[in-house]
Amino acid sequence: MGFQIKQLRWLYISLSILSLCLAITITPTRASLPVPTTSTLNVSASTSQPTNWLEQGRNLYHSGRFAEAVTIWQTAAQQYHLQGDRQGEALSLSYLSLTQQELNQWQAAQQSIEQSLKLLQTSIPSADAILWAQALNTQANLQLHTGKAETALESWQQAQKFYEQAGDTMGSLGSQINQAQALQSLGFYRRSKQQLEVLTQKLGAMPDSEVKVSGLRSLGLALQIIGDSGKSQQILEQGLAIAQKIAAKPHLSSILISLGQTAVDLEDPESALNYFEQAQLLTTNPSDQLQARLAQFKLFLNYDKLEFVNPLAPQLLQQLRELPPSHTSLYAAINFVATLNHQSNSEQILPLKDLAQLMAVTVKSAQQIQDTQAEAHALNQWGQLYQRTQQLSEAQELTQKSLNIARQLQANDIIAQSAWQVGQLYKQQGDRSKAITAYTEAVNALKALRGDLVAINPDVQFSFRTSVEPVYRELVDLLLENQPSQAELIQARELIESLQIAELDNFFREACLDKTQQIDRVDPTATVIYPIILPDRLTVILSKAGQPLRSYVTHKSQAEIEQTLDNFLVALNPVSDSKNRDRLSQQIYGWLIRPEEAEQAFIDTKTLVFVLDGRLRNIPIAALFDGKQYLIEKYAVALSPGLQLMATRSQNHISAVVGGISESRAGFSALPAVESEVKQISKAVSSRVLLNQEFTSQALAERVKSSSAGIVHLATHGQFSSRLEDTFLLTWDGQVNVKELSELLKNRGSDPSKAIELLVLSACDTAAGDDRAVLGLAGLAVKSGARSTIATLWPVKDRAAAMLMTRFYDQLRQPKITKAEALRQAQISLIRQTDFHEPFFWSGFVLIGNWI
Repeated sequence: MGFQIKQLRWLYISLSILSLCLAITITPTRASLPVPTTSTLNVSASTSQPTNWLEQGRNLYHSGRFAEAVTIWQTAAQQYHLQGDRQGEALSLSYLSLTQQELNQWQAAQQSIEQSLKLLQTSIPSADAILWAQALNTQANLQLHTGKAETALESWQQAQKFYEQAGDTMGSLGSQINQAQALQSLGFYRRSKQQLEVLTQKLGAMPDSEVKVSGLRSLGLALQIIGDSGKSQQILEQGLAIAQKIAAKPHLSSILISLGQTAVDLEDPESALNYFEQAQLLTTNPSDQLQARLAQFKLFLNYDKLEFVNPLAPQLLQQLRELPPSHTSLYAAINFVATLNHQSNSEQILPLKDLAQLMAVTVKSAQQIQDTQAEAHALNQWGQLYQRTQQLSEAQELTQKSLNIARQLQANDIIAQSAWQVGQLYKQQGDRSKAITAYTEAVNALKALRGDLVAINPDVQFSFRTSVEPVYRELVDLLLENQPSQAELIQARELIESLQIAELDNFFREACLDKTQQIDRVDPTATVIYPIILPDRLTVILSKAGQPLRSYVTHKSQAEIEQTLDNFLVALNPVSDSKNRDRLSQQIYGWLIRPEEAEQAFIDTKTLVFVLDGRLRNIPIAALFDGKQYLIEKYAVALSPGLQLMATRSQNHISAVVGGISESRAGFSALPAVESEVKQISKAVSSRVLLNQEFTSQALAERVKSSSAGIVHLATHGQFSSRLEDTFLLTWDGQVNVKELSELLKNRGSDPSKAIELLVLSACDTAAGDDRAVLGLAGLAVKSGARSTIATLWPVKDRAAAMLMTRFYDQLRQPKITKAEALRQAQISLIRQTDFHEPFFWSGFVLIGNWI
């Protein structure tokens, strides 16, 4: 099977070249497609020449020389046409489309596959089933890449039938794995997982063979994509055991490399290194050997093991210099240099002039094999090397060349990277206006790529933080310099909004927020507050309906701000010194609230809505203290991942689906107060209850689907994390990951009037030590389709939680009360009427989304 290269290579450039030359893989936007030998097809050989061209094209494709493969397959198609061999022509056109997709020539690829299918439909009524299967597979791959996931699913289903007619088991399994990817693109994660589980059983029942090994590896990689790294590891280990048993040597190294990547994802560097070393020893081809060595190099760099990096780097440099030009070798060199460009101390590893020389050769090689995208990437990395040595004019020239090529190709991935670099160079030269223009082009390119800001790599979060987030932040920093104009404040606010959405897209590995509404137009009695942490200051932007934006600045370093926030979080523990807690709380209050209060900016404001940035997301805003009162005693407080919200509907009759676990389960401790919490809520509002054994994922799905209840209240263990894999909710039958949970909660169809009004997650927790854990909480809040979500930032004493939630529902039944005000009144009652007056017990409850 041929590997489909992901368009956004630069997003996970730090992974070296591992994802560039695997034999079989699936990605969310481009899927696996077999390129069999011509001997498996009934292709006419009336002359040997066209058949030889097909074989040449196949060899060129596998060696990554795509431009040459295009030429060969175009010639083959023409020759078959002249000979009247429609079957050979259709096959050549199918291969041609596949290769044009590799070169991002989408229009040409569309024309080629349409021609191929037209020939099969009109001229070859008795065409081999395998020919139909391959053409449909090529078409589906193109459809998925161009955003037509539903059509792609249908095409792969048809392809599967033809593969089965042809007796091609591997082709059938590959099509089914691809269908699982299409289901994920459509948001059907549970269906996708069920399909992959069925495939696991099918493969398990097959006799041991190379086909079975290939299928297991492909399945393992597909499971890795959906975040099930543990299951992926099991499947890959099964494939490895069979490969060793039947001595399938060509498969061993690629499976070992995949297992190494899974171990990296599971944060097990020792196992990862062991797999990579085994792969290097067992490999039967130079490509796998290079992959294994580059994987080790990246791992050593990530863990600062310079004693291993330093001897390996010159060996890799020499190996890369000696490789003949091909798509794979170009990207191997580009990613090697890019990995070192991310290291501040890389000149201690290799001289920068040696890396610049490698990029110069790579640019020439890219021109030689007509790989224009690789040329643009290489120019960009070359420019970065000059930028690092402060040779700014040379850096500008190379990066501008990269940007010009990217514009001609309309390659937004490269535009984003190169325009960002041009912006940095202008900024270094003190030209603020040109820097802002270049940065804006980079951000616009990132927005255009939104649906593609997805990757299968375990380092996707790291790549986002180094290749996407800084573009937004550096532009915001430029816009908010000195005394920003109203237009600059508006643009800065919009950028912070876009960054929040991009973070959520990255968390889910797909674009996830579509229907939007400006929240400052939802409620005229609300003020929206954007605190933005910049390297040398904290800027707060205030937005109120019908008024100009305001901004306030506190000059503190980012390190000092973040340290204060961390200290405050620690001080919230009830056993901590309350005077120290109040001091820290007042300090943060002084940054975010006091300047605006002094200017009476909150007159007529009932609700403060915070769009929080960075480390600020982890602190309970409601607990900020002015010296006399907590913020929640003065205003209702809500959080929003951004300005975008779905409109709310009126709650005339409140009803709920209530589920929970009070007993110890799956290694999690018992939550004895959950039983009374569930009973109290069911008294306060009309409820359908699922408790303990009844609270299974299937029962919850059925109850949500069949009920018209506006509220879903889940009192059970759960965890929020910045890692998709570590964000889950506990049901009686196991953990439900956030993607499956969001699909389950949206189980009422697409009618907005049936959306969940309020999702309450009681007893959940944010992942310890994860400074971006609230991403998982915000992600679920947005992705579930619920208009509002209430959850806890940390595990709250279950008796306090039960008390607060009961009082919240009592308030919510009052006429014309907003959700934010109902939560505020419940929190105030704990402060003033119970023993749970410490902020630890009540401030961890946060309302995300629409507060009305």
